[in-house]
Amino acid sequence: MNADPTRTAAGTSTQPAGAAEAAWRRDHFVSLLRFAEGSIREDGAACWLDDAGRPDLSHPVETWITARMAHTFAVGHLLGVTGAEEHAARAIGGLRDVLADAEFGGWLAARGEGDELVGNKEAYAHAFVVLAASTGKVAGIAGASELLTTALAVLDARFWEPERELHLDERSRDWSSTSDYRGVNANMHAVEALLAAHAATGDRLWLERAAAIGDQVVRWARSNDWRIPEHFDTAWNPLLEYNADRPRDQFKPYGATPGHGLEWARLLLQIDAEAGTDGRRTGAAAALFDRAVEDGWDAEGGGGFVYTTNWAGVPVEPRRFHWVAAEGAAAAHVLGRVTGEARYTELEREWWAWIREHLLDTEHGSWHHELDTENRPSGRTWVGKPDIYHAAQAVILPELPLTGSFAASAQRAGQILA
Repeated sequence: MNADPTRTAAGTSTQPAGAAEAAWRRDHFVSLLRFAEGSIREDGAACWLDDAGRPDLSHPVETWITARMAHTFAVGHLLGVTGAEEHAARAIGGLRDVLADAEFGGWLAARGEGDELVGNKEAYAHAFVVLAASTGKVAGIAGASELLTTALAVLDARFWEPERELHLDERSRDWSSTSDYRGVNANMHAVEALLAAHAATGDRLWLERAAAIGDQVVRWARSNDWRIPEHFDTAWNPLLEYNADRPRDQFKPYGATPGHGLEWARLLLQIDAEAGTDGRRTGAAAALFDRAVEDGWDAEGGGGFVYTTNWAGVPVEPRRFHWVAAEGAAAAHVLGRVTGEARYTELEREWWAWIREHLLDTEHGSWHHELDTENRPSGRTWVGKPDIYHAAQAVILPELPLTGSFAASAQRAGQILA
């Protein structure tokens, strides 16, 4: 794909405003990285941030946040952002030295006050370690290559269920027991991580696994009116009423999650880009996108995507989370590139206008993580601003060529932010 920021998704020249938009995107990507710099401690573990970008010490340091920070700063380094290499290297070190489990292997969910070990072993967190290490390896970050070798081995040996071609969700710290829960969220981020691993290693196994997971999710969604079942039992039977009493759960909410439909739409197209199978999954990506927009975009409520709906598309948690809008804009952009259809470009512009009006915290150079139903900053499910991963990826995506991973795309784009 053409990486020229003065071209639209369909490839036609823009007016001068397009160049101004591209400049804003580049500046805002750097702003997000600057906001996040305070997250990474001297030992490399990354703190949860409050609204002003200060470490919130009421939270433990978590593997998924540290890995996301390592990944995002490594992308920044590839694009030429000053200081990004140092922060990426420090976070890679934090994954290796602070959050790795020296006794049993793999990665802890988190470390709390006084070095307290928090949580079990999660596929979700391990997928992000693979992503961070893959991006770090492409970016030449010290220690990333060795980290990737270890992380891929753990994800393969401890979480991959070959008979299902999916990852299980959670195991005990010593690996001796396995949770009865199976979930799509961890597998979605595993797809992202495996695509990045393929770009970093050239090993086709990781691409094949990513494609197998994506195709299974498409089969589930197609049979469920394109609403993705998220929760399953050990035999991978859908549990459609799972967490009905927890509609605002951060990671395992009840019902359908429009934001995941949007995220999967982008990932399916990235699978095709990485595999050289252009067009194979475009129809499924468009169907997921259309269902998510129909169910999730609250035009009557002033815009914004709701968090969750029931299985008839009726909102359950109508608050707006920043990551859903970020994934919506990203999916619209990639679909616009792949199909050339103007409707995606129009939606992308509409949603970016909404994001800039309601989600941007211009005082701090970041995004509000949650809005209420009146599009006012809120904090019921997401308190503070734990990381910048979704926002940073969405804002820089239009400036990059389309590949299977942000690492490969940034590498091809070169140091456009230097």
